[in-house]
Amino acid sequence: MSNLTAPHIAPGSVYPLLSVNVGAASEGRFKGKIAKSGINKERAPSAVDVHFEGLSGDEQADTVNHGGPDKAVCAYPYRHYAFWEERLGRSLEFGAFGENFTIDEIDESQVCIGDVFKIGEVTLQISQPRVPCWKLAMKWGVDDLPAMVRDTGKTGFYFRVLSPGAVEPGKLFLVSRDFGGVTVEEANRVMHRGKEDREGMQRLLAVDALADSWRETLTARLSRLAQSR
Repeated sequence: MSNLTAPHIAPGSVYPLLSVNVGAASEGRFKGKIAKSGINKERAPSAVDVHFEGLSGDEQADTVNHGGPDKAVCAYPYRHYAFWEERLGRSLEFGAFGENFTIDEIDESQVCIGDVFKIGEVTLQISQPRVPCWKLAMKWGVDDLPAMVRDTGKTGFYFRVLSPGAVEPGKLFLVSRDFGGVTVEEANRVMHRGKEDREGMQRLLAVDALADSWRETLTARLSRLAQSR
């Protein structure tokens, strides 16, 4: 079950935005083939403009599955870094998971789809969990890393941009909580492990802020389950 009230945080709470990370798409090699990706991010040396489609100076090679209004900003909790450093056997710099925002003192179990945050003049809303793909495997040379990220639930999440503007490391304020109260952790469970959990899917679909791609997937899944009865 999801934590419907997510009591650990409340409107007005403040969390550190440790780093803003951007990068151009570049070529790499995955399973013997050349592939282009924007997975390699570096800490921006100054303030970055955040707009409805993403961040200035940031680039996505695959614009079908990455970027766009519902996935304008990717955020990842810094508290997961130690876990991955141990498993990967190396130190990690900000942006290690291809995230735009490296945030701290908060994670997937505490934030809900639809929560609204503000930093400076930029207002953001959580739209969906991040779905790890093969580009993480390419970056770190670990083929099963995307599955590991998915299965641990340490995925991070996406923001849509409600009000654009310039952003730099600082204080991220929680402005409001979504009435539906479905945590990112619970959304991950429903999508990846609760494929026959009709109640969980319906609860997630009831959240207006849920990203369109997730809404389409869950609606289709429910339809298939109804037809199989």
